[in-house]
Amino acid sequence: MTTNLARCAWTLYEPIHAIVYFAPEAGEQYKAAGLRGGWMGYFASRSAPMGAVSAGLVTAVFHNFQPAMVARAIPDAWYFSTPERALTARTAVADSAIRRLWGDAVASAEVAGAATAAMDLARRLRGEGRPLYTATATLEEPVAPHLKLWHACTLFREHRFDGHVAALTVHGLDGLESLITALAAGSGIDPPTIRRFRGWTEEEWDEGVERLRDRGILDAAGALTAPGRSLRAAVEEMTDTLAAGVWEALEAPKRERLFEQLHGLATLLEHPEGIRYPNPIGVSRPA
Repeated sequence: MTTNLARCAWTLYEPIHAIVYFAPEAGEQYKAAGLRGGWMGYFASRSAPMGAVSAGLVTAVFHNFQPAMVARAIPDAWYFSTPERALTARTAVADSAIRRLWGDAVASAEVAGAATAAMDLARRLRGEGRPLYTATATLEEPVAPHLKLWHACTLFREHRFDGHVAALTVHGLDGLESLITALAAGSGIDPPTIRRFRGWTEEEWDEGVERLRDRGILDAAGALTAPGRSLRAAVEEMTDTLAAGVWEALEAPKRERLFEQLHGLATLLEHPEGIRYPNPIGVSRPA
């Protein structure tokens, strides 16, 4: 039940948070903030809650990006812009994209109710060992209900993500290996696409595959072996367990109501200029 609750919740809040990664409004907003290129906007805006951090720190916390890809954006982003401007731009992306895709629902009682419930729950999350969540939790809470809800979903997401990185680390998978094994487990994305989104070369990818073969995690064809499947399942189970606490503690009627609200709103975000499935972040359609 723990795993099911946490994973179901993830499919509901992740699309709401992640609209800022897919919305076409991002390019214009980040450019206006002084940031040069979509990836600089991504790395700067997502790491901005932690301050004007180094490329090394962003690489470590984000976990699965090729370090050189990060270094092309950070720290140059802090010469062209500031964490405050990057955060303002990201909130503007969320505001514009959600208004466009939710339409009249933005001003609905449904959104207001979901925002209140989700934010109340997000405040109960614990931050030990979770740098992205803890930094994001210090940001000022938006007033507008649709942005308050987006902020709550961002807190849920970064809390889970920090836990996922911990689970991967405990199970001995580095950033590249985590991507290779996720694809081998059936994420729905092909290697060339994920390499493009994470900055790894084909040669680096092949070297990662070879390391995993040497460890008995992949077979000669690049598929997960039985130990590989067990390893990947253990990572996902630990990730869900680390994220499950607040969802388990929430009274069932309140949880079911919030899940219902989030499901309807997350579904509205599926659009050619919104969330698409499958996607590089690996989340499936709302459960």
